[in-house]
Amino acid sequence: MSQHQPLRVLLYSDDRDVRSAVVAALGARPHPDLPPLEYVECATEPVVWQQLDAGGIALAILDGEARPSGGMGIARQMKDELYQAPPSLVLTGRPQDAWLATWSRADAVVPQPLDPFRLAESVIALLRGAAVSGARP
Repeated sequence: MSQHQPLRVLLYSDDRDVRSAVVAALGARPHPDLPPLEYVECATEPVVWQQLDAGGIALAILDGEARPSGGMGIARQMKDELYQAPPSLVLTGRPQDAWLATWSRADAVVPQPLDPFRLAESVIALLRGAAVSGARP
């Protein structure tokens, strides 16, 4: 994994505050062993699919509470329809909703309100896992 080429992270939520909270929690580079992150912010499902179809996404962070299309449904559809789908992290409305996210086949789940350390830990693990498995962003 090149230390210079940014990793493109798709960030989907219809709520600008959720997107801002994720970016603030992760920052530009959540770990010195990883390249910097480039956020691709999406507020609607059609834009999510446009970005995923274009390729180059290293990780998808999806708001499970987004309306009208929730991140859990998008995560599941990604696994069903995309060849070599990027890893996905679903943000749930509360910790008790983690069981719902198992249906989505998300690779990780983080509840809101966001704990920046838990979010960073999950994102770092997913990005490292993608690098180890040979996935190319």
